[in-house]
Amino acid sequence: MSASVTRVFDLLKHNLEKFSKDEFISGKINGEWVKYSTQQFCEHTDYLSKGLTTVGIGKGSRVAIMSTNRPEWNIGDYAIMQLGAYQIPLYPTLAEHDIKFIIEDAEISVVFVGDEQLYEKVKKVISEVKHDIKVYTFNKVSGASHWQELVEIGKNTDVDLETYRSQVTPDDILTLIYTSGTTGTPKGVMLTHDNLVQNFKKSAVLLPKGVAHGLSFLPLSHIFERMISYLYAYLNISIYYAESMDTIVADIQSVKPTVFSTVPRLLEKVYDKIVEKGKALTGIKKMIFFWSLALAEKYDTDKGWWYTFKLGIARKLVFTKWQEALGGNIEVIISGGAALNPRLARVFWAAGLPVFEGYGLTETSPVISVNYFDAIKFGSVGKPIEGVEVKIAQDGEILVKGHNVMKGYYNKPELTDEAIDNEGFFHTGDIGELTDGYLKITDRKKEMFKTAGGKYVAPQMIENKIKEAPLIEQIMVVGENRKFPSALVVPNFEALKGWCKIKGIEYGSNETVIENKEVKGKFRRLIDEANKEFGNWEQIKQFALLPKEWSIDGGELTPKLSLKRKVILEKNKDVIEKIYKDAENHQPETK
Repeated sequence: MSASVTRVFDLLKHNLEKFSKDEFISGKINGEWVKYSTQQFCEHTDYLSKGLTTVGIGKGSRVAIMSTNRPEWNIGDYAIMQLGAYQIPLYPTLAEHDIKFIIEDAEISVVFVGDEQLYEKVKKVISEVKHDIKVYTFNKVSGASHWQELVEIGKNTDVDLETYRSQVTPDDILTLIYTSGTTGTPKGVMLTHDNLVQNFKKSAVLLPKGVAHGLSFLPLSHIFERMISYLYAYLNISIYYAESMDTIVADIQSVKPTVFSTVPRLLEKVYDKIVEKGKALTGIKKMIFFWSLALAEKYDTDKGWWYTFKLGIARKLVFTKWQEALGGNIEVIISGGAALNPRLARVFWAAGLPVFEGYGLTETSPVISVNYFDAIKFGSVGKPIEGVEVKIAQDGEILVKGHNVMKGYYNKPELTDEAIDNEGFFHTGDIGELTDGYLKITDRKKEMFKTAGGKYVAPQMIENKIKEAPLIEQIMVVGENRKFPSALVVPNFEALKGWCKIKGIEYGSNETVIENKEVKGKFRRLIDEANKEFGNWEQIKQFALLPKEWSIDGGELTPKLSLKRKVILEKNKDVIEKIYKDAENHQPETK
């Protein structure tokens, strides 16, 4: 495909010349679809670029966008980058002290915010910052400057944008993305135009021809969804932004997408809801449902004719309903951000909903490896994309070299030298193995811990296994320097209500139900069942049930829904102490 795309903003010309259409990027704002044709989108982008030049933005300037997904996010992104300025995405859920740190560290001079709430948040922060910052809103907010003001100024400004574009090289910085991850002060990852261009070009193997429109709901402020948005533009795929996480089901029915990207947690929730509905069936329907599910769990890409025949029946009777629930047109689901349970992948594939799991980090732009139609292995994160070399260090750490590796951490040369070795290999911090060219992630290096007996425990594998139980919503394995591993468990309270009803147990509240002896016994049995998969030293000996789900707003999850282990440990230190104290006193169960 087009060799002329060497900088990300070249995608605009690429689309205007090859694929100009009525619905290029659309977003659902306040219940209404706001749609931009390719022509309108490119015009707005150019006007905004010109408007930005009047407030001093040019090559090397720093401009931030803090908003949920919407077409204006992309317009802002392209308008900033074609001037050679750095675009700095800010998660809408960022804490004020992190916003302040990033604004000062990156010396941001203009911020675009989505709505009134974010405007107030940013206004408060910039009152404490010494340098001058201009703020523009996407929604109309009383007393605030609206982004369209810059567009109108741009319309009447005689600026040759080509002089700005021509100064931008593929090796120039496109964006600074601050990752706080699960620990410490945010680090600014410097990614170049070439990092992203190579990444979307080489990741294009993911999507077969015929994929025409994608629904997007993961945050654009994360590199995964942002790269996907560039990939869609590269492959002539229209983008539709869901209004919010809560409206995904309705928005899927409205858009009927051929592709969407997701994190495993959301697929788990979809699956759990389907299984709950299956359990509510009766008689022959229930029998057929669970026969189909058992068949799906054995799915592989090269099963014989008899399996294929049975699967055809299961698809007709059961799985077509799954497809309809996701709009009826899905050709590909892209999964990233965390480990996908292989059982879940098999079930979705069997249902005619291929899920391609990939792997990467912000520092690798992000894709390192990915499964696709011609190269799929369940339980792996696929083969490294073209131009990316992967090797496994002696301690099992995954090392990566290639066009996707960042320029470095902004203003932190010592951290850059720590992360990228003399041979140019980036140290991912993940533990994995390579088999027949396929990469498998076994854990985070930093999340593995040693028990008091000196045995290593990889928590993610255990957590993913235990989470297969529909009654378990979230789990975190603990036990560093302790005699044995334990777990903090958040039940799926909706499913638990249903279970209690069947068992005739009075539910009361979340707080009271987790104290119930029968409820604890049920969770004990679920954990014991999962324990069979692991060595004695890895098995969960004790656990505590918690009454409240972990969330981004609560500070326990990162924006891509990974556990912030340090935060969870700190918030539950008394509960953990009680687990081990009770065990010493030989009490059979905890909280």
